[in-house]
Amino acid sequence: CKTFVLKPDFFFFSLSSMNSSRPKCVDEVAFQEEVVAVLKKSLEGADLPNLLFYGPPGTGKTSTILAAARELYGPELYRQRVLELNASDERGIQVVRDKVKNFAQLTVAGTRPDGKSCPPFKIIILDEADSMTAPAQAALRRTMEKESRTTRFCLICNYISRIIEPLTSRCSKFRFKPLANQIQEERLLEICEKENLKYTKESIAALVRVSEGDLRKAITFLQSAARLNVDKEITDCAVIEIAGVVPDKMIDNLLQICFRGTFEKLEVAVRNMVDEGYAATQILTQLHECVIEQDLSDKQKSTITEKMAVVCKCLSDGADEYLQLLSLCSVIMQEASHN
Repeated sequence: CKTFVLKPDFFFFSLSSMNSSRPKCVDEVAFQEEVVAVLKKSLEGADLPNLLFYGPPGTGKTSTILAAARELYGPELYRQRVLELNASDERGIQVVRDKVKNFAQLTVAGTRPDGKSCPPFKIIILDEADSMTAPAQAALRRTMEKESRTTRFCLICNYISRIIEPLTSRCSKFRFKPLANQIQEERLLEICEKENLKYTKESIAALVRVSEGDLRKAITFLQSAARLNVDKEITDCAVIEIAGVVPDKMIDNLLQICFRGTFEKLEVAVRNMVDEGYAATQILTQLHECVIEQDLSDKQKSTITEKMAVVCKCLSDGADEYLQLLSLCSVIMQEASHN
């Protein structure tokens, strides 16, 4: 049997390297020009600063630093010179004091086994650094200062506001931009051509829309749709169903009830949406997009969006989805009644 595989990091490398799941050198990284320029200077012999990569998921942060590290050290030294820790690893204060500190203190030579020169420092990659505890980040600050001669740090996160100021001030910060719709569409079409997939223009547009700038997510949805529709055309309905997006008709119906219906009808509509398995956070996101476009005053919109923020926080804390959505829709109904 032929196994169908789509590479999640296809976007970040050129077509000549399709056999690899990640780019092997910095030149293959695309659409993050500022970061690539800095890393190229380092590869040409300039010193590499401590780095802080931040931005939405699926934009190539981890792929970029791993490609630079492979190009700097080569396949032989890569495992010896690079320490990568992500959120699945234990990264409390004790790990920073022991594992990270011990690795940072090791001195290294400036040549590779193949005779090429390489920088006389190691790289420690802390992926999802915004999930590290504040004490662990504080302990890391001192290590970054003391071991600056032999070690460079690369912190990767989605939210830079969760990194303490003493760490951000010691790093060169680079923001990874969400991918433009046109760029995503081009890459998805290339993958479909390479994998001989049958698709429609509407399905590609749906993939771009539901992924929200995250190409990794878009390719995952495409892979799932292809497996569910073997030898069939991938449709936009299949993509929307796989992504767990609430159909526009259901959202419009819910808003119409909020604007013109009764509270009893609202209870039934919210209960049906929750019972059908749609995530409350997804409903909240789509409601936000629709409410912004409604013919309401700025004050009414601000009241509703403020309530949305409260509901989002409650949902993240584990509150009941039905009650939180009902509470939000009640506020929408109350504000709409003022019209």
